[in-house]
Amino acid sequence: MAVPPTPPADDDPASTGQGSRSSLTVMCAVALLVLAVSLVGGNDTSADTSRPPIAAQPGATAPSSAGPTARSSAGPTDTGLPRSKPVRLLIPEISVDAPFTDLAIGANGQLQAPPPHDTNLVGWYAKGASPGERGTSIIAGHVDTKTSAAVFAGLGQLDEGDVFHVERADGRRVSFVVDDLETFDKDAFPSKRVYGDTDRAEVRLITCAGDYDRKAKDYTDNLVVFAHLT
Repeated sequence: MAVPPTPPADDDPASTGQGSRSSLTVMCAVALLVLAVSLVGGNDTSADTSRPPIAAQPGATAPSSAGPTARSSAGPTDTGLPRSKPVRLLIPEISVDAPFTDLAIGANGQLQAPPPHDTNLVGWYAKGASPGERGTSIIAGHVDTKTSAAVFAGLGQLDEGDVFHVERADGRRVSFVVDDLETFDKDAFPSKRVYGDTDRAEVRLITCAGDYDRKAKDYTDNLVVFAHLT
């Protein structure tokens, strides 16, 4: 992977691009993966390109030839489950039943967004924590496209205490309880708080929110759902 630009510091707002040029810059150092990206709205095909504004995720380890650290597959530990790829997201309260796609770093050092034409698809940052694994797992989805609502259109209707589920490739169905929902101005996104490492398995569901600025082709805010493994 080419050496990417230096990302903003943890207390800097997430970088914001426009349309299809919105991007995630990445830097790996001492087994830490520091990320910077923008979840923005609007381009030629979609009103929401659904790129999560990841600015700091110290719990995400850089890839190695040996793969992720081996853990027992016998069952959950005090800190979480073994690593396993998510295959489906189920949020009964808002009728979400969607498959996952991996969000990967492209050759240009940018995180590839989920396909803009698929209204029922969520993406997860595949080199971060998997849902159920200790750490902060990042799941992003479109709020809309240029012509219709998309998978996370109803995300703001969730309440504290609601439960959602992730089906994993290892056959487990893991459940998460919503702790909080917050909306953040993109120019003041609290990246360290949202993406900081945790000593338990947590998930962040992220989409666009606020007003849509047609001139900038960008939503003004991000909605973040904070949840933990239950």
